[in-house]
Amino acid sequence: MNATTLAQATPEQQKQILGENLFNQIAQLQPVLASKITGMLLEAMDNTELLHLLESPESLKFQVTEAVAILHEHGVESEPIQQQ
Repeated sequence: MNATTLAQATPEQQKQILGENLFNQIAQLQPVLASKITGMLLEAMDNTELLHLLESPESLKFQVTEAVAILHEHGVESEPIQQQ
């Protein structure tokens, strides 16, 4: 992913590109729930916020932790967040 490709894409394509890249990073932290967490973030955040998560590992880790807590409250089991 690069800025030029992202800038030339439609908003829907941008979300797809961001989602694919987010999934790869989230899968390193939470492999079992990566697709569910990625979907939650894509639904709840705009493209600017998603791009920030890709550029800030600490922000991404925080959001993943929050998503796991929400899922846990709803009875979805997870693995501990992996340290990078």
